[in-house]
Amino acid sequence: YRTRMATPPPGCFFRDLGSKYYRLCDKKEAWGIVLETLAAFGAVVSVIFMITLLILISRVQDSNKRKVLPTQFLFLLGVLGVFGLTFAFIIKLDKETGPTRFFLFGILFALCFSCLLVHAFNLTKLVRGRKPLSLLMILGLAVGFSLVQDVIAVEYLVLTMNRTNTNIFFELSPFRRNEDFVMLLIYVLILMVLTLLTSSFTFCGPFSGWKRHGMHIYLTTLLSIVIWVAWITLLLIPEPGSQWDDTILSSALVANGWVFLLVYIVPEFLLLGKQQDPRNYPVEGDFCKPRHMKQSTGVENRAYSQEQITQGLEEGGNTLYVPYSTHFQLQNRTPQKDFSIPRAQAWASPYNDYEGRKEGS
Repeated sequence: YRTRMATPPPGCFFRDLGSKYYRLCDKKEAWGIVLETLAAFGAVVSVIFMITLLILISRVQDSNKRKVLPTQFLFLLGVLGVFGLTFAFIIKLDKETGPTRFFLFGILFALCFSCLLVHAFNLTKLVRGRKPLSLLMILGLAVGFSLVQDVIAVEYLVLTMNRTNTNIFFELSPFRRNEDFVMLLIYVLILMVLTLLTSSFTFCGPFSGWKRHGMHIYLTTLLSIVIWVAWITLLLIPEPGSQWDDTILSSALVANGWVFLLVYIVPEFLLLGKQQDPRNYPVEGDFCKPRHMKQSTGVENRAYSQEQITQGLEEGGNTLYVPYSTHFQLQNRTPQKDFSIPRAQAWASPYNDYEGRKEGS
């Protein structure tokens, strides 16, 4: 399935090049050359970041940052796919590029936003001093969320193509094709909204060191939503015409791919080399302490509190505190008092010296 032109357009030097590839080199349609250049450069940068990430795994000191590295590597794979998919939109639509566009567009973005969503959810736990997710849990959730879009895309292709008609996407009217394309991405839009909301929750918490990571995810998702609203609006309105559909979608891919790199990946890489800050973590063992518990019954026992013992020292001088003892209050003994019963004694009669008494009587 090739239609060849006898004379290729200016910039295309291969005479046997198919007409569907002319946008890659046609100087009259310079947007194709510009977008493929940006996409190729973005793909190279993504590969460099992936290699750098593999080198830095053993050098990251913070264990909680190291747990997210496999998910970020998976995210870079998605970004690499986004830049690669741009060429499928620069090349004209046919029976080969049609299924590729409808299948990979949602899958790649679902993978990227699933990684961002799980990372943001893990940050909401860290910023509040709670126990974070494990490495396998973070990676498993990211893959699990992205697989939903895979199922949706496979079902759509099977039902639309009827397993045989691979040229159905080229035969559909432009408006119907664009409607189906947007409807196929509803799950990705839900992921974007959830990621934006979850990343906003990372701004509330006592451990502010993790809030910067949440800000990266928040800005990345916010800019992505702006790009998606723009290209969906341009794609569904009658103007400027169906001849600009491929230009709009390929531009959205390149723009979103560079947002992923510049707003999320680059700042995250700058934070990987920093040492672990103790202020970003609660006191050791605090993960196991119950929080926000109220006393329902009973009275708190303060018999052994240090404050009460020292207060007793200030109030009474005879109260002694002996360290490393049972902390009972000891007092100086007072002199012993006499509690014996006195014996009866005979007292002299007051009449012995009476003057009127006769002698000898």
